[in-house]
Amino acid sequence: MDLLTRLHRASAFDRRVDRAFDRIRGHPHIDHAYYLASELGDFSLIWHLIGTARGLRSDRDADAAIRLAGVLLVETVLVNQGVKRLINRNRPIHEAIRPRRLRTPRSSSFPSGHASAAFTAAGVLSEGDPLWPLYYAIATFVATSRIYVRIHHASDVVAGALLGVALARVARRLWPLEATEATEATEATEATEATEATEPGEPSGMGAVAPGLHPA
Repeated sequence: MDLLTRLHRASAFDRRVDRAFDRIRGHPHIDHAYYLASELGDFSLIWHLIGTARGLRSDRDADAAIRLAGVLLVETVLVNQGVKRLINRNRPIHEAIRPRRLRTPRSSSFPSGHASAAFTAAGVLSEGDPLWPLYYAIATFVATSRIYVRIHHASDVVAGALLGVALARVARRLWPLEATEATEATEATEATEATEATEPGEPSGMGAVAPGLHPA
């Protein structure tokens, strides 16, 4: 498949998704939710807030908050100063009056920085946290809000999300967190049980007296 064909398919995909969002655009409550999500995604604000709130729980979570901030900084530089400068794509045209004021970036539309930051953050925050479905749900809502408010094409958001997932995996491998006390305790218990299971028991038939028999 040549590049021109791929671009045509991406444009067709963008139009289909945009028409789907047209069915819900203009509803006051939906407008408010999506515009708010888009604003909270600016400069990864929502993710720094979540990371900071989690950091108050324990020393490990504080380390996780520091890691999150560092990873998001790298993500911002990589996407905004790297990928966006290589691929210059115009943003969607929006001529209607917006229901709320919204910051409109002047950088390339591809890929979506909100989407890449959202899925990078969700991937990093999800490590060892039972709330991981919530983080990905928030990431999805923030990312798709950029389609709703017509700041990004749908293909920009998909590309940003995939990039974020990849960055999160790399970050977790290169910057691992220390195991929690619960994890260490579990590992210690398992090790103890394994050791006890491998220790030889008292040999049978040695020093035992058969029933009904008495030593002479």
